[in-house]
Amino acid sequence: MKRSTVNEIIREADAFMKSFGFVLPPFAYLTPEALQAHVAGGGAVIRDHMMGWDITDYGQGDFEHLGLFLFTLRNGNAANVARGMGPLYAEKLLISEENQISPMHHHIKKTEDIINRGGGTLVLELWTRSDDGGFDETAPVEVLTDGQVRRLKPGEHLALAPGESVTLEPWHWHAFWGEGGKVLIGEVSNVNDDRTDNIFRDPIGRFSQLDEDAAPLHLLVSDYDDWL
Repeated sequence: MKRSTVNEIIREADAFMKSFGFVLPPFAYLTPEALQAHVAGGGAVIRDHMMGWDITDYGQGDFEHLGLFLFTLRNGNAANVARGMGPLYAEKLLISEENQISPMHHHIKKTEDIINRGGGTLVLELWTRSDDGGFDETAPVEVLTDGQVRRLKPGEHLALAPGESVTLEPWHWHAFWGEGGKVLIGEVSNVNDDRTDNIFRDPIGRFSQLDEDAAPLHLLVSDYDDWL
């Protein structure tokens, strides 16, 4: 992806989130240099917990059709989990464009609530993970949707209107996209590490490779190793 494209996605995403009343924390709007100073001055949790902007085309160079916008608002880490103290949770805002696929994957440890916060319909394709890690093509898919148990056929599509949500466990293979317009999505989960916890069906990358054709408006979490 071109950095200039990433900058424009950030501007559009910020406006879209604000249109639903979601205002990001102050660190979201720091310049790269200001974020460097902020981290050095006591804000290292932002860097160490990978909080902030995250825009990915999964390394495929086709963001319009295969991609996702994310912003991690808060997160803990494995050390918190080990001692049972500190943030044991994560929260994100995501934007899925109309017919833009977030590809089929499951998580190793993460249980997550996926919430349609507004816009179009959020559609998920769901499968149960088999004992060998693949798809169980015969097992039904049981999920909670706003506290109600739903039993779906293997590979069935689950449509969530604004306000509706689903709880996904690590054994749920899932892909999702927007229908009828782009969708603002909330994600609430236990501690999340996107570097290690995603298992994709196809051999793709989690983060984008950037063509630095412009200066970054704001750093992405994938920039932190180089900048912070």
